[in-house]
Amino acid sequence: MEPFVVARNPEPDSTLPYLVRLPLDGGMVLKVKDTWPRASRVYCYPMDDEWDPSLEVVDEASVLICRRRGAAIDLVLDRPALARSQFVFTEARGRPAIFWQTQPGVRPANPGARVPKGRTVEGITIVVDTREKYGYKFAGRSVDLQRAALPAGDYGLMGPSGLIASVERKTLENLAASLSDGTLAFQMQRLAEVPRAAVVVEANYPDLFRLHSGRAAWMATMLGRLAVRYPEIPVIFAGSRKFAEEWSYRFLNSAAEDDIGG
Repeated sequence: MEPFVVARNPEPDSTLPYLVRLPLDGGMVLKVKDTWPRASRVYCYPMDDEWDPSLEVVDEASVLICRRRGAAIDLVLDRPALARSQFVFTEARGRPAIFWQTQPGVRPANPGARVPKGRTVEGITIVVDTREKYGYKFAGRSVDLQRAALPAGDYGLMGPSGLIASVERKTLENLAASLSDGTLAFQMQRLAEVPRAAVVVEANYPDLFRLHSGRAAWMATMLGRLAVRYPEIPVIFAGSRKFAEEWSYRFLNSAAEDDIGG
């Protein structure tokens, strides 16, 4: 991976005196207010011109991680200090904006929001699998429900290229049965083919031990093994059907936001 580079902006009258080059998408170049977001967020603006190798470099570091995560880019540098930061694509005063931030800088700026948001989605279409019985209605939400056969999960979000997010719903009894007969492993295998996926359980984790006290330890071990095998698929014990439906809506809506935002 190419290094992370900060250089002086050659435009003499610019209010953003530095340029950063991220090793992403062939080299993403941003105009920035400072060389690092030490105490507060740093405003950024995209630059259309290609990176000029003759620029005066003021900082350079090897990159461990530079990865898009929805409406954000995670950047981790290979150095002991000033190593972890994040570029957030959001809106400010109704206009697209980019902010470069670190954890210490986020706290005083916006203590109530730790996860970057994408653009707001007014209404989403959730596809309910045709085999799903007594499914969620998402009452009171701006949701259009459609029924179709999904390749993975019970509730899905479709994009131009197919399924972009999916939720597999489990009652406690269904979770126990699918662990016992091995079907959950194959369901998670299919979910792993979806860009964003999760399993939501309409119960609490301790309920599994109360329901099947004789086989609880074995089922818990199987569930742990699946979590290790498929770390990208969270298994959420939501506590009840009501909160499982709530969590499913927020997961799919957030996936829609991230799909729009980046």
